[in-house]
Amino acid sequence: MKRDLKEKRVVITGAASGLGRSLSLVLARKNCRIGIVDINTKRAEETLEIVVSNGGSGEIYETDVSVAKNVETMAEHFFQTWGGVDFLVNNAGVAVTGYVGNISLKDWEWLYGVNFWGMLYGCHSFIPRMKAQGGGYIMNVASSAGILCSPEMAPYNTSKAAIISLSETLYAELAPFNIGVTALCPMFFKTNLIENTRSETEMEQKIAEAAFNNARITSDEVAEAAIKAVEKGRLYCIPQFSGKFHWVMKRLNPHSYYRNNAALNRKGRLMPMMYWMARKGMV
Repeated sequence: MKRDLKEKRVVITGAASGLGRSLSLVLARKNCRIGIVDINTKRAEETLEIVVSNGGSGEIYETDVSVAKNVETMAEHFFQTWGGVDFLVNNAGVAVTGYVGNISLKDWEWLYGVNFWGMLYGCHSFIPRMKAQGGGYIMNVASSAGILCSPEMAPYNTSKAAIISLSETLYAELAPFNIGVTALCPMFFKTNLIENTRSETEMEQKIAEAAFNNARITSDEVAEAAIKAVEKGRLYCIPQFSGKFHWVMKRLNPHSYYRNNAALNRKGRLMPMMYWMARKGMV
């Protein structure tokens, strides 16, 4: 289901910085009108300035997407004041690393509130309105973590796996209503997600910092790839070669893929190997 995104009405959650800002920039160059949704209004103002200076327009909407009524009110605002929304980007996200059983339930709830419920609330509130207007498009920002499921990342992995599953379901479910769906599944890239990452151990924090700092692709490049995938109507967008490679290896033999990880972890080699790969920009 190919789409022309020129001059469309777009709502992006988590748009004040990182990937959300990069997506705003790419779409501004297509003269889009962008709803910059975030809890950080100062950074959102910076994003709006970038949007306007690059040919777009828009407005800031401050809200916490982990609260259902907030998202419903936000959807009603844009559909009423703009006369409709063509493209919803569920992007807002946070990260938690650690062992299952050690990570506090509060941290699980915090992460799921944004990563899963925030995106589900977006779909729940926008889909009926998109059906009523005759179509639209939704991009859910997931992660290759939801496909590969590395150890000590259970909250993040499972939330992103749920979003991939949701996107796969919606891809067919919404086809009769002219609503397209893309799941964006990048590996690590240069962004500010590390600012909100909660890590249980020093090694987990070191791996995350090395992975973000040494990533070979920027948020702008991920945004460009994501928008091209939307324009082509693709269900999956995995921007990096490393993500595609690991996805293929897992699909060819899932048991062997995880058995090898388990064997390395049993010998205490998996996390040091991941740290080495992170420093080399290979994750």
